Amino acid sequence: MRISARADYAVRAVLELAVRGDDGLVPDGPVKAETIATAQDIPHKFLEGILGDLRRAGIVDSRRGGGGGYRLARAAGAITVADVIRAVDGPIVSVRGERPTGLSYTGTAEPLLPLWIALRANVRKILEGVTVADIAADALPEPVRRLAAEPAAWENP
Repeated sequence: MRISARADYAVRAVLELAVRGDDGLVPDGPVKAETIATAQDIPHKFLEGILGDLRRAGIVDSRRGGGGGYRLARAAGAITVADVIRAVDGPIVSVRGERPTGLSYTGTAEPLLPLWIALRANVRKILEGVTVADIAADALPEPVRRLAAEPAAWENP
């Protein structure tokens, strides 16, 4: 699985809103896109498109004007990493652009379908089990911490 730059930037932008916005750790109200872009080293133009996708998905709200900017549309504890990734990239795991459940294989390739479905289920389990609030509080769920702490987690065989 590959996390796109778009998905990475989107999660970082939402996290920045969580800690800077009204319901975050620093109650600043709406946050300007420029502030997010600078804080997270995200190209501003690219971020604007991402924020538009997040707004359409109901993850962020925007307000125009001098006191305007972006804020979370709901509590950070109600937004999962999966929600953010789906908003900007679509389905979390697909094979050739299709959901694994929409595929069929024959012959020796038949065992691939349950493999792809299991992969999707496990990725979803992790990404749907971590909220923006968890990340903002540096409180990842214990199963995620355990997986990340495995010595071979980042090694390629």
